[in-house]
Amino acid sequence: MVMLRRIRADFDARSLVVYQAYALAIAEPALREGRFVAPFSFGRMTWIKPSFRWLMHRSDWGRKAGQERVLAVRMTRAGFEEALARAVSTEGSVAGADVHVQWDPERSVRGAALNHYSIQVGIGRGLIRTFNEEWVVGITDLTPLVRRLAGLVKDGRVAQAQRLLPPEKPYPLPTAVARRVGADG
Repeated sequence: MVMLRRIRADFDARSLVVYQAYALAIAEPALREGRFVAPFSFGRMTWIKPSFRWLMHRSDWGRKAGQERVLAVRMTRAGFEEALARAVSTEGSVAGADVHVQWDPERSVRGAALNHYSIQVGIGRGLIRTFNEEWVVGITDLTPLVRRLAGLVKDGRVAQAQRLLPPEKPYPLPTAVARRVGADG
């Protein structure tokens, strides 16, 4: 079976949403300021994920320590594509790379691996301030939605939970960028 690598995201003509999960100490100031501020670390890589379900899998629906607040970070498409154009796969040599990408199996609402991959993008120290100051256009707290969805899934109401998921559709990458990150289609 061929596992497709295709970015799926919630996007419009100018921006897209990526997801991150943080501790309250980082999330609250970011939500208040509309961008990341201390104690957010500008000295280490930050990983952004266009797949809501993958982040739910990774953060255990916002229940992992230090990942209790789930944020929807709206960023410019131009910034996202610039980051990908500078990316290096974590499967190869990443020393000195501004951006790392890796593909992991996409997840169902229940956490099962699906037959296609989802991208994770690591923004390195050299681009974090650009990400924060130029590419981020808004931050929204999705924690209440995440709690509701987790409850629905726990109660076996998966179809109802799926209807409430953020909308994600295939993201049209420029050909050269798709080639660089190993995306299909």
